[in-house]
Amino acid sequence: MLVEVWSDVVCPWCYIGKRRFERAVELLADDDSFQHRIDVVFRPFQLDPKAPPGTAMPVADAYARKFGGPERAAAIIDHVSAVAAAEGLDFHLERARRANTRDAHRLLSFAFEHGPVGSQAALKERLLAAYFVDGEDVGDHDVLVAAAVEAGLDGEEVRTHLATNAGLAELQAELAAAAAAGIAAVPTYVIDGRFSIPGAQDPDVFAQVIRRVAAQASERAG
Repeated sequence: MLVEVWSDVVCPWCYIGKRRFERAVELLADDDSFQHRIDVVFRPFQLDPKAPPGTAMPVADAYARKFGGPERAAAIIDHVSAVAAAEGLDFHLERARRANTRDAHRLLSFAFEHGPVGSQAALKERLLAAYFVDGEDVGDHDVLVAAAVEAGLDGEEVRTHLATNAGLAELQAELAAAAAAGIAAVPTYVIDGRFSIPGAQDPDVFAQVIRRVAAQASERAG
């Protein structure tokens, strides 16, 4: 069973949703009646595609511009940080730096196409932690290369890839495909290309939907 996760590495609900989905997968693994393997692929979405590449600003400033001022930004940061803490995530948005995520997505696609098994998932986790926990600039190539190496990729290959426009056309095509499919917010989970789950749902919700999709697939096959 293929689950495509459309998300951005600067989206707080994407990180929260990732933890909840992982717990759903654990629930299904403990269910003897569920015999399907779940393969997860991360697909690109940009919350702020117009952010200038090569620059970064404090996330509090970015939120203030987007949501109507510093007080509203602070309230949003406090809220998502509290929700994240309940999922075991230690957000530090006071030091996060908002950047264009184009190259991060190019790198994630590179990891999926050319990296060892599991490297895309490991890279996604590292980039989310780099942004939300460590306050790193996820648009900076040095940060991206370091994250890629931690995920099991070759640093020189990654640096060469990022230094060119390789994968840019494919990225634009995927972003256009998401728009054509009606994906306007993230995270969005698409199961076997047929069923979409929007938002950072509770683990039980993810598990119930996956069971239902699996049952429908078995009925069609039988």
